[in-house]
Amino acid sequence: MRGMSAQPAAVPANAAHCYHCGLPVPDGARFALVLGGESRALCCAGCEAVARAIVGAGLESYYRKRDRFPDSPREALPEVVRDLAVFDRPEVQGGFVSVSGEHEREAALILEGITCPACVWLNETHLSRLPGVSAVHINYATRRARVRWDARATSLSKILRAVRAIGYRAYPYDAQALEESRRRESRSMLLRLAVAGLGMMQVMMYAVPGYLAAEGEIGADIAALMRWASFALTLPVVLYSALPFFSGALRDLRAGRPGMDVPVALGVAGAFLASAAATFTGKGEVYFESVAMFVFFLLGGRYLEMRARHKAADYLEFLSRALPATANRLVNFPLCLNTESVSAAALSVGDYVLVHPGETFPVDGLLEQGDTEADESLLTGESTAVEKSEGAAVIGGSVNRGNPAVVRVERVGEHTALSSLVRLMERAAHERPRLQEITDRVAGRFVTFVLAAAAAAALVWLAIDPARALPIAVAVLVVTCPCALSLATPMVLAVAAATLA
Repeated sequence: MRGMSAQPAAVPANAAHCYHCGLPVPDGARFALVLGGESRALCCAGCEAVARAIVGAGLESYYRKRDRFPDSPREALPEVVRDLAVFDRPEVQGGFVSVSGEHEREAALILEGITCPACVWLNETHLSRLPGVSAVHINYATRRARVRWDARATSLSKILRAVRAIGYRAYPYDAQALEESRRRESRSMLLRLAVAGLGMMQVMMYAVPGYLAAEGEIGADIAALMRWASFALTLPVVLYSALPFFSGALRDLRAGRPGMDVPVALGVAGAFLASAAATFTGKGEVYFESVAMFVFFLLGGRYLEMRARHKAADYLEFLSRALPATANRLVNFPLCLNTESVSAAALSVGDYVLVHPGETFPVDGLLEQGDTEADESLLTGESTAVEKSEGAAVIGGSVNRGNPAVVRVERVGEHTALSSLVRLMERAAHERPRLQEITDRVAGRFVTFVLAAAAAAALVWLAIDPARALPIAVAVLVVTCPCALSLATPMVLAVAAATLA
């Protein structure tokens, strides 16, 4: 088991948090495993089962790689579908599973519980070891996964059970649910940004007179009043707007891997607490305006990064929905032009479809009857419609701008040119470029260096001038904040993907 025993272990007497999920261990809990010769406490039977499954699969290095805690099995969302065998039915798989060969299947899934790149590594490695699974790609940004398997060797229900066994949940990709999740994320971020912005502007109004007035021009009572007003206005900025930084820092510290939220949280908390102490005692400097501005600018950067990521994902969604869901199949062509409305996925090579003016071609095929024009700007960028005569190739996703057209089906579904383009874009989004791997590695080491530099600066100034030790330590944390380093690469990649799309 590579250092982790599969046998029950004695629960550590001082265990406070679950080694797997980080939640407090309830009083009387008797769940534990041995890792590296030490007994690790677990909060519930679910975490114990998940930890055993991870170790049993030889994936215990996940606990060293992770920088966030996963969801706890005892706090997981209620199961929508308990009988996973229902997903093996062809009628259920029609909307999210594609057939690329006689036995090869590929499913588009959403994963719940992904909190860090180590979770992606764990799921990809675990699933790729299942018999019959040939490819697994998980996008950390969107939580979307594409899994390809051989239907003779395994089934979708077994894949979903394997995901659940290591503490995560997978379910069919639902565009509406994903869009609602994005809206919630955007609203929450925008509200936090608005509170920080309003607080910053109001606090600055009370700080500017202190910057401009000469010594003695502002009375002690007025100065105290402005400090108390600044304290009251900064409080919601710290307790609400900056909450993501504090919660992220807490998760990082519990995982034993300080991330970029740690110096941010320390800088904000240090400056605010020092300013609050100066306000209560009436002695020392206050930095309320700096705290509010720092939180506002950091949230602004994260909001822009989120918008860029959503925009790139929206382009992918737009391309994915470009092919129509239904088509007008000709029943007895060329004897007559009677049609029936069928699912585009039900078309076969050799069928004939009728495409009216203004409609989108549902398949790749050959123009069998009716000269027309096609708007192929979605794929080529050329806004001028292209003339199509009988025998010419038409591309699924292009729009018929001329006359009614009869098209002989050549490629459908995942085999169309548009679907191939979407797969290439998703693969580009799934794969982490070497530049991003280097950046993440450097950022992780840089955080440790920043914390050490701030501590050293504080110690030096304690010996020189103790009154300046805290402001200088906070300044080091703020000035050397690695947020730009950590956010720049993913933001550039997201913007580049959207622009190229």
